[in-house]
Amino acid sequence: MKQILFTTDFSEAAHNAFIYALKFADSFNADLIILHVYDLPIVETPPLPESTLEIFDVVEMNQFESFRDELPELHTIAEQRGLGHVKMRNILLYGDLIYNINKVCEDENVDLVVMGTKGATGLKETFIGSKTASVISNTKIPVLAIPAEADYKKIKSIAFTTQYKDKDNDALKQALDIASKFNATLHCLYIKNDDDPEDIEERINEWKIYYRDEKIDFFNIAGDHIEQTILDFIDNQHTDMLVMRTHRRSFFESLFHRSLTKKMAYHSKVPLLVFHEG
Repeated sequence: MKQILFTTDFSEAAHNAFIYALKFADSFNADLIILHVYDLPIVETPPLPESTLEIFDVVEMNQFESFRDELPELHTIAEQRGLGHVKMRNILLYGDLIYNINKVCEDENVDLVVMGTKGATGLKETFIGSKTASVISNTKIPVLAIPAEADYKKIKSIAFTTQYKDKDNDALKQALDIASKFNATLHCLYIKNDDDPEDIEERINEWKIYYRDEKIDFFNIAGDHIEQTILDFIDNQHTDMLVMRTHRRSFFESLFHRSLTKKMAYHSKVPLLVFHEG
């Protein structure tokens, strides 16, 4: 991991995510790219086109000044955390958020996207926020989503959800690399259900043998509701980060589709790292 992209909208949620971005950059000795994306307002064309240009110029200048004023505060946060040595670069772009994130990821060979998220009413929205959900669904780079209420603490426990598919191994190995950097324990979590393949026990045993030298605990739990079972596991194991892998674009949406009323306070404090298929 050599290049980490941190997206900011100048919010408190973004500041929380920035600390995680700094910690990851420091642990992997990676460069940190700070990106702010803004959009120009929709203006009905006035009689004089020059007026529209003037409006856009003012917006662009205000965005530039806001970004310029924000950077010293981010550097102050880095210094206060003893991470002022992390190499940082700044990019300011206008247009569509997802398009620009994908463009920067491709141009800069980004390995990880870190972004803050604000809560809403549903599980998906409360956990990651609607914008972050869109980024996760429309990017190929792993995304680390930091809820607004997450206060950084040392990562000691990481939960990795799996269906014990062969394709999950790539994401698990990356999760193991992260766990190693933070000296954390990795919990491999499987939620049993009626649709389990006939050879699921064989797969589980194969993984246990293959990863016997790694710092992994295996948990196979029966649960009627996947979301609630994951939340209970996070709570019981004092998990500091949840890692998931999408098996297809619709997987993430189908997993987090219901509103949840219990454990929302705790739930909103756990970062989520999502790897993509392929």
